[in-house]
Amino acid sequence: MKAKQWVLKKQFQGNPKSSDVGIKEISLPNLKNGEVMIECLAISVDPYQRLFVKNAKPGDVMYGEQVAKVIESKNADYPVGTHVTTFAGWTTHAVVPGDKLVKVPEYPPDVPIGLALGLLGMTGLTAYYGLLKVGELKEGETVYVNAAAGAVGTVVGQLAKLKGCKVIGSAGSDDKVKYLKTELGFDEAFNYKTIPDMPTFEQTLKRLAPKGIDVFFENVGGLAFRAVLDQMNVDGRVALCGAISSYNSTDKFTPSIPSIGEPMTMKGLRITGFTGWAYSAKDKNNDALKEMIKWVQEDKLKYPGHNFKGFENCFKAFLSLFTGDNIGKVLVTI
Repeated sequence: MKAKQWVLKKQFQGNPKSSDVGIKEISLPNLKNGEVMIECLAISVDPYQRLFVKNAKPGDVMYGEQVAKVIESKNADYPVGTHVTTFAGWTTHAVVPGDKLVKVPEYPPDVPIGLALGLLGMTGLTAYYGLLKVGELKEGETVYVNAAAGAVGTVVGQLAKLKGCKVIGSAGSDDKVKYLKTELGFDEAFNYKTIPDMPTFEQTLKRLAPKGIDVFFENVGGLAFRAVLDQMNVDGRVALCGAISSYNSTDKFTPSIPSIGEPMTMKGLRITGFTGWAYSAKDKNNDALKEMIKWVQEDKLKYPGHNFKGFENCFKAFLSLFTGDNIGKVLVTI
């Protein structure tokens, strides 16, 4: 069996370039006991993959999760035809040991299998754990989420509304702002690209959250971080999920987060960095996933996204993450 793989040619310097990566074809080995051969159905492209490249070397397969179908098996737990998720990277086929696979649960009728990489996968669970476990959200509170039209942000806003909270989001275009408010039910949203300076940003937050912010779901980083903290209430919580504004930065001396000691101390704020993977590993009964599936069945959660068709478009899809062209989850379907 032949497989196509996207591999790293050289480390990214600043914004990733097409010359930094390439596609190669390999022959897969025969299966050993306990292994399966998978055929990729869809690949997830996510901002965190930019960080993983920093620890990769030329020739490494681009890191990432995929949903796949077992097409050959020497593992009784994963017979042929089983749908799985696995971090096999950007590859059309792979030989994977059983302990590196997760079975996709039975979904309600008409729910696409690709949700195993989005709303019903680590993307949705990251929003769930960050908002409800890290942020300890309570009914009636005010939530602010940046990158609100992204894969995680769209879920954060919907979950907060389900929990009876006021939700404010920021995004990078008027179309995204309109979508957040009209389609996802955000109470307030604004286009940060139309804000000329930090004082105007601070005034915008004060206007949209006159009673302050209780939970801040942080995806972006940068100088605005401090401005949000200044608008937070006593005992506020920050779920620090990402800092995409600095992922392509080559200036090590440009702070992604300014001094935050004063608001943290005076307001008793709690800032917690987290990953969805860490919380998922503790969720032995998959309680979060079960609740998310239930909400999908009840038509309480929407799952906006953009599919790039064809394996050859993986890198194009990856670049779209940093241009803000899409709403929701970005996938490559094979």
